[in-house]
Amino acid sequence: MKKLFIMLTIASLAGLSGCETFDPYTGEKKTSSTAKGAGIGAGIGAVLAYLKNKDEPSKRRQKRMLEAAGIGAIAGGGIGYYMDTQEAKLRKTLRASGVSVERDGDNINLIMPGNITFVTAGHDLNADFHEVLDSVIIVLQEFNKTVIVSAGHTDNRGSDEYNQGLSERRANSVAQYLLAKGVVEARIETVGFGERNPIADNGTAEGRSLNRRVELSLLPIAEGS
Repeated sequence: MKKLFIMLTIASLAGLSGCETFDPYTGEKKTSSTAKGAGIGAGIGAVLAYLKNKDEPSKRRQKRMLEAAGIGAIAGGGIGYYMDTQEAKLRKTLRASGVSVERDGDNINLIMPGNITFVTAGHDLNADFHEVLDSVIIVLQEFNKTVIVSAGHTDNRGSDEYNQGLSERRANSVAQYLLAKGVVEARIETVGFGERNPIADNGTAEGRSLNRRVELSLLPIAEGS
């Protein structure tokens, strides 16, 4: 029997540079964030490492849940096209929303800044952001052969303990919204990284604002033997 597994792109974990990808929406080539040396895509690497280090019982449980939910896999040769098409729809949907769409290999990362996603210093979703998330969910439901990791990140203001808890609560708020709107539970993972993965300089107000975010990482479920 064939099994399902999450594609963990080795290049993403290793942080290879000089990689170009094709933007299916604009038709332009773009350099990956890792190639640029920027931190904007650092969340993907953290997410991949988190999934790789999950205990085996948890991995087997998720596999059974996906199968029970009827979530199929993508044949190996079709992964790139599947994710290209999904990326194009997300870019079109999220234009001018404030949410960034980043591509790292076969993975897609949606970066949701805290200032538009959450109430100030809290973890409740801004009511104005519901419409944006609803549009994302339409695409997630159409392209359901992915695992969705909701990952929370903070700046370095406050204690490590506080920031860790806030990152977890914010990641969970987004995940719970997806669940309430019908996204299959087996597809969703939630993790908080606290202040450990900044994408900008915490020494400036602008940098701290960028670091306060939730990232939705979309990872293809591939078919393997």
